[in-house]
Amino acid sequence: MKFADLVGCTITRIERSPEDDVLIFSLEDGRVCEMLHHQDCCEYVYIESIVGDLADLIGVPILKAEEATQDVEVQEGDKMWTFYKLATRKGYVDIRWNGSSNGYYSIHVYFGEVKNG
Repeated sequence: MKFADLVGCTITRIERSPEDDVLIFSLEDGRVCEMLHHQDCCEYVYIESIVGDLADLIGVPILKAEEATQDVEVQEGDKMWTFYKLATRKGYVDIRWNGSSNGYYSIHVYFGEVKNG
């Protein structure tokens, strides 16, 4: 499942683990999706900010689900911001991830369906 596939879905619950920077989205149809980054050596990726109220995404269909990135090469390697933009009729939420690396390790954020078994 891609992030944009959330359009038309209804989220019933969002769990956040601040210490691991993981967001888990439970959908009305029973699917569960996660947004995270598996940390590795010489890179650091984390949720920098959440603008808006995650509660505005609960119980109503998602009208907008867009992902945008901004890459910057720095002397020490790579830096990237990833913005996840979600909207419902109740409100708008922008989840901003920040990643930095020595240039060798990935700083991409993973979004996908959690598979059982």
